[in-house]
Amino acid sequence: MPQSLEFGLDTFGDVTTGADGRLKPQPEVLRDVVEEAVLADEVGVDFIGLGEHHRDDFAISAPEVVLAAIAGRTRRIRLGTAVTVLSTDDPVRLFQRFATLDALSEGRAEVMLGRGSFTESYGLFGFSLDDYEALFEEKLALFAALIRQPEVTWSGQSRAPLRRQRVWPPLGPGGLKTWIGVGGSPGSVLRAVRHDLPMMLAIIGGSPRRFLPFVDLYQRSYAEIGKAPQPLGVHSPGHVAPTDAEAQAEAFPAYKALHDRIGRERGWPAITRADFEREIEHGALYVGAPETVARKIAATTRTLGLARFDLKYSMGPLPHAALMRSIGLYGSVVIPRVRALLA
Repeated sequence: MPQSLEFGLDTFGDVTTGADGRLKPQPEVLRDVVEEAVLADEVGVDFIGLGEHHRDDFAISAPEVVLAAIAGRTRRIRLGTAVTVLSTDDPVRLFQRFATLDALSEGRAEVMLGRGSFTESYGLFGFSLDDYEALFEEKLALFAALIRQPEVTWSGQSRAPLRRQRVWPPLGPGGLKTWIGVGGSPGSVLRAVRHDLPMMLAIIGGSPRRFLPFVDLYQRSYAEIGKAPQPLGVHSPGHVAPTDAEAQAEAFPAYKALHDRIGRERGWPAITRADFEREIEHGALYVGAPETVARKIAATTRTLGLARFDLKYSMGPLPHAALMRSIGLYGSVVIPRVRALLA
């Protein structure tokens, strides 16, 4: 087991159902997310990641604001995103927001950059999907310069040029850990290596072993430039309950609601209970009792050589109380058990 193996939790602020069975208002969901992060800190989770979305089924559109609220109520947990849609943001303002969060949290901020699997932000902020690739490439180059250089000179097509520009507030001595979120394209892997940034694989379906070629490419590409690889992580969905049966009974209706809504937008078939159970047994769902989930995380960690595993613990309308219990079991039982299995 890597000495630095870390365990995280990710959420998009999925809109959950309340005690009356109705969907909660987004403001209440946001307050629940803060409570979930406070519990994660208390039970020893290393990292909390908030995903940026601009939809009615996910409440978090401004992750840094929520993370700042979490920073004021926690002591040790690291605070980041999962992911920030860099393509439709301004790298300078993004740097300022995270440098501010880092200062307020005394060095606990991180950021995970990606293009996002949803496209609502493009129209919302006046960008064209025709520029999907170019926007990310150009803005990533600028952001990488901002986190490494006290003074930046840059020019491109996506924003005004900078000439020997300092940006405030400055980062602290620890800098800003910046991950690249990768969905599974070789080009994205090579981009992470080119910018010398840690890579987070979003494995949301199928066997994690399918991603071994991307891990191999990551390692070989670093070897070719004579550098040690940056850390490698995995983000996958899951839910923990006292027994396998309870975990599956709680998770399936919520997982199906989330999957089928997105599927209707993207032309996917509706998911069946058999599909769900197959994904638990052979794929990317970490659903079950603590021992079941721990063994699966340990297997993925060994297979891919991970430095971090992030469980995407929110699952569509799954209620806040179930999420809190899952977080408690993940921190107090699953994480120590994974460490024991990998020792």
